[in-house]
Amino acid sequence: MSSLGRTSMIVVNAALAALFTVILATETGTLAADHQNVALSCAAGLVVCGAAVLRERNRAWTAATGLGTALAAEVAASLWHLPGEPGIAATLGLFLLTGSALLALPVRSAAAVAVAAAAVAMVETRTHPAAVAPLILGWVVTAVVVGWLRLWLPYRAARHQAAIDDVRRTERLELARELHDTAAHHLTSIVIQAQAARIAARSNSQAPASPHALDAALGAIESSGADALIAMRRVIGLLRDEAGDTDGRAPGPPRLIDLVQSFAGKPGPAIRLDGDPDPAWPAELAVTIYRVVQEALTNITRHACDATEAIVTLAHDRRLITVEITDNAPPQTTRFPHAGGYGLIGLRERVETLGGIFTAGPGATGWSVRVILPTA
Repeated sequence: MSSLGRTSMIVVNAALAALFTVILATETGTLAADHQNVALSCAAGLVVCGAAVLRERNRAWTAATGLGTALAAEVAASLWHLPGEPGIAATLGLFLLTGSALLALPVRSAAAVAVAAAAVAMVETRTHPAAVAPLILGWVVTAVVVGWLRLWLPYRAARHQAAIDDVRRTERLELARELHDTAAHHLTSIVIQAQAARIAARSNSQAPASPHALDAALGAIESSGADALIAMRRVIGLLRDEAGDTDGRAPGPPRLIDLVQSFAGKPGPAIRLDGDPDPAWPAELAVTIYRVVQEALTNITRHACDATEAIVTLAHDRRLITVEITDNAPPQTTRFPHAGGYGLIGLRERVETLGGIFTAGPGATGWSVRVILPTA
């Protein structure tokens, strides 16, 4: 239990102790005014109410102590013709002890407490003939409340656990998408540029006077590696809950132009942007569009080796934003967008979370990735 919960429970138990003290004092005063024996009533009330206040120490033993004391007091009152026991304070303590024990104890222990409470209730109705109705009502209310809580508390706990599991799953998916989107295209670029460097190295061995191609390829690999390290640091920052650097997590519309230009400067098909991003796009839409374009261009670079051109088309109005990325690879080009990868799966999740439509497949001139997002 947390410190706040312990403090709250201490306050509740202190209030109960004060209430029981007032009721016991009133009962004792009433019995003394009527010249009746107050020793049994006072002793039984103190034991039962004390057990109720200390119920959290051991709910089974405190319930057994309270119920056993009440039953013994009732038997003694019947044999010695004393005022009916237990009194009001002890009865309230019994309700509290029984209810808390039935809620917290395992089924077998709770059943034993229920049987003992039923025995005490039956004897009470005999020793308190003038208060049968209130006693029965009190025990019935205790049973109904306990029964309802025994059903509702597990249901609430299950819903709470389901909510926690859902949040954890959402966080895992978000981190998986972020890791894929921020690092995968950099690593793909490194692989492609390394291939270009090998080609340049072969050419350089035949023409040693022209080292510029090899140097440029190695420089591009170095730049992509540095970008990949930055992206990985950002994802690690997300895992460590570090606030502040959200630049890699929320690339705005201007960075979309930089993204297309960065792909256009790499080996592979010519990349062209048709349309301009709107600086007023909400951050979540801008991130999703950026990731869609990033993943589509990465897949074109990786899979569409025969493509000579790829076009990123943007169209938007007050209601919808449409993004389409196409290439002109021959129709027979082999594509496996779902084989072992999660890029398009993650994009579909991002888009559908925002109420959009995501499609990917063969287009009129190659492969097409199309996304329609509502601006609201």
